[in-house]
Amino acid sequence: MQSTSTPVETIDRPFITWQRIIDWAQEHYRCRTFSKDERIPARPGLLYLVQKGSVRLVGSAQVSAAAAKSKSADKTTEEAFLGFVGAGQPFELVAQSPFTLQAYAHADQTHVVWMYWHDLDNWPHFRREILDAFRYQHQRKLLWLSTLGQRRTIDRLLGFLTLLIEEFGEPYVGDGEPDVVRGYRLPWALTHAQIGSAIGSTRVTVTRLMGKLRSKGLINTEDDNLICLPAKSNPQKTKNQKQEVDDSLEDSLEDSLEDSLEDSLEDSLEDELEDSLEDEDSLEESA
Repeated sequence: MQSTSTPVETIDRPFITWQRIIDWAQEHYRCRTFSKDERIPARPGLLYLVQKGSVRLVGSAQVSAAAAKSKSADKTTEEAFLGFVGAGQPFELVAQSPFTLQAYAHADQTHVVWMYWHDLDNWPHFRREILDAFRYQHQRKLLWLSTLGQRRTIDRLLGFLTLLIEEFGEPYVGDGEPDVVRGYRLPWALTHAQIGSAIGSTRVTVTRLMGKLRSKGLINTEDDNLICLPAKSNPQKTKNQKQEVDDSLEDSLEDSLEDSLEDSLEDSLEDELEDSLEDEDSLEESA
């Protein structure tokens, strides 16, 4: 998947009545500034607006196909990265057991405003702006789901990075050519573990595939490990078509072997843990 699209320009556009909203929020104590990685105590039924900075959405689920019914079974879950909410954009969190959604400040000095939905009755035009923003987010999530449906991990990774940078990317220029846009970069850093949680892979696999994408010229990294897409996708040319086919087959084989190995290892560890927990329960009952 390749793209040279310019990031959407409307993402950072302030709402028309934004200043009045900020004044209202300050007057009613409906605003707060968060530090990086600080959890935002959001709850269902409220509408949240990012005034400044960035919010990271994550989700988890208390479900497992191999979950043991033991009383002492481990209840810990892994969080999956669900996307960003940038400045000038709204978000809300839904609650539906066994799924949990949470929001974290992804940048220092992230300023968030919150209100009830009926508060929007005071600003009819602002309500339309909010609904338009949610409609846009819904469309982006459909593209996200389409990308995550790709079979090969490297395709999911490239599609995921492309969508993020198309939506939130900022142009960057070369040191010697300040007037030439070299590409677009994500303004915030993402760890390989966070990326892996988003595309259903592991940190180690993401690290390896990021190196492969860099070697092909499809991505690069700038200062502070910011991920970039070149302005013009210019992957390195292979010597001939046969080499390209061989590379594709090699990638497919590696992905298949990795997926098989990961599934086998996970099943083995889960079975061992389940057997161990059952043995512990048996000993407790015997005692």
